[in-house]
Amino acid sequence: ALRGIVSVSVRDVRFPTSLEQHGSDAMHTDPDYSAAYVVLHTACGLRGFGLTFTLGKGTEIVVLAVEALADLVVGKSLQDIVKDFRGFYRLLTSDGQMRWLGPEKGVIQLATAAVLNAVWDLWARAEGKPLWKLLVDMDPEQIVSCVDFRYITDVLTEKEALDILVGAQEGKKQREDRMMKEGYPAYTTSCAWLGYSDQQLKQLCTDALKSGWTKFKVKVGANLDDDIHRCRLIRQTIGPNNTLMIDANQRWDVAEAISWVTSLSEFKPLWIEEPTSPDDILGHAAISKALAPLGIGVATGEQCANRVMFKQFLQASALQFVQIDSCRLGSVNENLAVLLMAHKFQVPVCPHAGGVGLCELVQHLILFDYICVSASLSNRMCEYVDHLHEHFTSPVVIQNAHYMPPKDPGYSCEMLESSVQRHQYPEGDTWKLLMNK
Repeated sequence: ALRGIVSVSVRDVRFPTSLEQHGSDAMHTDPDYSAAYVVLHTACGLRGFGLTFTLGKGTEIVVLAVEALADLVVGKSLQDIVKDFRGFYRLLTSDGQMRWLGPEKGVIQLATAAVLNAVWDLWARAEGKPLWKLLVDMDPEQIVSCVDFRYITDVLTEKEALDILVGAQEGKKQREDRMMKEGYPAYTTSCAWLGYSDQQLKQLCTDALKSGWTKFKVKVGANLDDDIHRCRLIRQTIGPNNTLMIDANQRWDVAEAISWVTSLSEFKPLWIEEPTSPDDILGHAAISKALAPLGIGVATGEQCANRVMFKQFLQASALQFVQIDSCRLGSVNENLAVLLMAHKFQVPVCPHAGGVGLCELVQHLILFDYICVSASLSNRMCEYVDHLHEHFTSPVVIQNAHYMPPKDPGYSCEMLESSVQRHQYPEGDTWKLLMNK
């Protein structure tokens, strides 16, 4: 009863990243990295922190959606929630009236993710463990009990999921030890936003190489000649043996994607990310098939709405890299379903991160994936973006281009209260100053 949730607070927090073109890509030219930031308050004083990521305008809509879900959460105890986490997930996603706004996609699912991220944070704090360790220490039955298998049983049954987790018990301790020692391999996107100058690109890549980075992602898709120029510049800077990925952020139609990427194939990209609409499963399949002879894979997932869509992407052989997102899917619960399906299809998971707090969150999921599901690092890496970490109480720790496992209890997305107040929209000091200009 002491861990009963007595209230849910949610705030609109925005960072003016568009001022320096951080985060700029072919479709999102001037994002202000933002979050709907949720705090769960319990009777005993323990709090759970969660968020979902947005790009500025519209964050207020997600905030309203969180407020609409709050009634389903207040009055519940943590104990009751985790005893039937699958039931609680379904309560939030299948409310008889609110599911009409989704179901399980769009603003309402972003809000669900923020709330559930806070619940998982609360649980991990109550157990005194970082979230990845909470998951790693759970027995396979308990992991499976957190997942809603509705609509995916044709591809993954509860029994199959259990078998995968039981099979991965072997060598688990060694893999955990390896992560504690080496960390999880990362790649960087912060060197090559679309709005950056040549000079900036070169300097950032050169600095990154000196710090041990070997895998680089470049934003493409606005102008072919410019893309050729920028990919050449980066390939020359990083050399032939380091890894290059390209990301079009949904810019193209299917045929255009194939011809454009073919024109960039001389730079040997490992993957093309989000070549077209994130909803076009068969389009991604056609692109995958056309680019396979060039040795270029297709990656997508940061705007893939739910487990049902990931299921179809996998069934259709439409992607060669699964990119989970900690705030787009329904939190840890739905991400567990995707990790298990990806393993069944033997497709590597390379999470999407960056934004505000996405690195902090998703590192936990990919550590769990390696230790308890995939047991492999082959062709796997987690995105890293070097922005806004200073606003978190437990920011990510990168050593030698690897994510070092978090040690603090929780899900690592608690923000400094001073940062929240300063960047709250529209009343925070940062925004007052900008509006007065």
